[in-house]
Amino acid sequence: MSLPAMTLTTVNNLVKQLPIPTALLDADFKLVHASHSWLEHFDCTKGQYFGKCISQLPQFIESQVLAQLKFCMEGTPQKLLFDTQTSNTQYKNYQFTCTPLYNENENIIGIILQAEDISHYLENEVRFEKLENLLKDQSEMSKVGTWEYHIATQELSWSKMTKKIHDVPENYQPNVDTAIDFYTCGHERNTIAMFFHNGMTKGQSWTTKSKMKTAKGKEKWVISSGKPIIRDNKIIRLVGTFQDITEQEKAEQQIREREQILHTLIDNIPLNIYIKDLNLKKILVNKAECDFLGVPNAQELLGKSDDDFFDKEMATKLRDEDLEVIFSEKPIFSQERILPNKTGKEIPMLVSKIPLKNLGGQIYALLGIGMDISSLKEKENQLRKLINVTSEQNKKLINFAHIVSHNLRSHTANFSMLLEFLMQEKDDTEKEQLVTMLSQAAQNLMETLENLNIVVDINANTDMEQEHLDLSKKIQQSVRVLDAYLKQKRAKIITNIPPGTTIKAAPAYLDNIILNILKNAMIYSHPDRPPVITLNAKKEGGTTVLSIQDNGLGIDLDKYGKKLFGMYKTFHNNKDSRGIGLFIVKTQVEAMGGTIDAQSQVGVGSTFNIRLHD
Repeated sequence: MSLPAMTLTTVNNLVKQLPIPTALLDADFKLVHASHSWLEHFDCTKGQYFGKCISQLPQFIESQVLAQLKFCMEGTPQKLLFDTQTSNTQYKNYQFTCTPLYNENENIIGIILQAEDISHYLENEVRFEKLENLLKDQSEMSKVGTWEYHIATQELSWSKMTKKIHDVPENYQPNVDTAIDFYTCGHERNTIAMFFHNGMTKGQSWTTKSKMKTAKGKEKWVISSGKPIIRDNKIIRLVGTFQDITEQEKAEQQIREREQILHTLIDNIPLNIYIKDLNLKKILVNKAECDFLGVPNAQELLGKSDDDFFDKEMATKLRDEDLEVIFSEKPIFSQERILPNKTGKEIPMLVSKIPLKNLGGQIYALLGIGMDISSLKEKENQLRKLINVTSEQNKKLINFAHIVSHNLRSHTANFSMLLEFLMQEKDDTEKEQLVTMLSQAAQNLMETLENLNIVVDINANTDMEQEHLDLSKKIQQSVRVLDAYLKQKRAKIITNIPPGTTIKAAPAYLDNIILNILKNAMIYSHPDRPPVITLNAKKEGGTTVLSIQDNGLGIDLDKYGKKLFGMYKTFHNNKDSRGIGLFIVKTQVEAMGGTIDAQSQVGVGSTFNIRLHD
């Protein structure tokens, strides 16, 4: 059955101008007429598909269309969704509205078919669904929920995540009072209440970290934020986020605790430790480094370089060494350096410098470690002195053993020979002479033993207490002891000792040293002139030097120099010579940590120089 001509003409004029893609179908679902917009959407021409069933259009699928159209012809409007492909191979989504077309007798004579391109709606729905899922996933991962408060209705709503953070069921309905009560009583609760009030009344936004207790009694750290929504200069809503940062806070707390342990460890290590960035500015220092450079705390050193604490020469030297380590990427270990401390005192340090690399293998800083080895150096010097003393004592012991062996052997041989003569001698007169000789031999042996005992006592008393003695007074005392002897020799004593000059020595040893040297000057005086003895003293490099000069016979040092201070060594045919005096003098000087030497010229005189530490 076809539409009346007059009706169709009227409808045609109306339909072709419709902006919505519209088609008129007769009762057999044939295309009777279509709007220009329909023709454009579905690439139809008037003569091509008019009079044909709608299912014959290439964009339509018969099984999807005809069933819906039949329901529409029975008087039930229908909506149909399906995909179609246009001539330019683009896929689009359409929603078709099928409406029965009635004549004046209320009989259905056809269908009005209107199409709506809903591709962009569906794309937005898909995009929105993806965004919603993404936000949900992000909310789950970051544990961030949302909340909203309507001021007019005083309704507070929480998202699922916010409820999950509070350990409440999904049907839980919060209000402002119950929400604030979740925060820890006291400062935390008062702070969030103040923020919420200022947000409603003053339009202030906020973000704060707080501690709360959930409905299940669990303590959590959260970051809550809020922002007012203003319309027409009126605050209508508050919206915000609520994030559970308990795990992050625990991790940060552990990091802080570990950092504190690390700082405590570093600060209590007896090593200077610092880290410099690539600009050679210090970014970490420990307490030992602060103490060494004389600053009260690390803040005084951070951001500063060696130029701020050392002179230009030292700073340049240290900078060049740092740069060499950084550019070569080769550390240095246990290198001995001399560095000035806070007082300017030069301190021996054992230095190590290590380039620090990140996970990518790139150098980002320099670690420096320094150890004060002053005490080690001091002990090393003490050990060296001890070794020297031990070596010297060993030499003395060997020399002493040789002297003892030689002298006692000589005395023993002499005794044996005299006793043998005595036993064989028959003449009483000769026997008396032999007895006299034995007595003299015994006296000589006793003198030798006494001399050896003196040497043993001196070497045994190396720790004898020393004092600062007035040198002029000690010389005057020795001169008074030798006064008669000096007058007999018509000797002249010249003392050039500055007033107040002191010398550190054992009093008994110093007396013996001065007496022995003065007495030797008398014994070995030149026969053609009276003795003249000159005494001088001066300070020299931490020592006091006492010089005693005479104008006596002098000694051939080329010939006897190595034996000058030997035991029982004599260099002139003098009946009073025993060869023990200078040996004892040298032993006593060295026992006090000093030295003695001599300059001499035959026929001119000798000078003895005694050096003792202040």
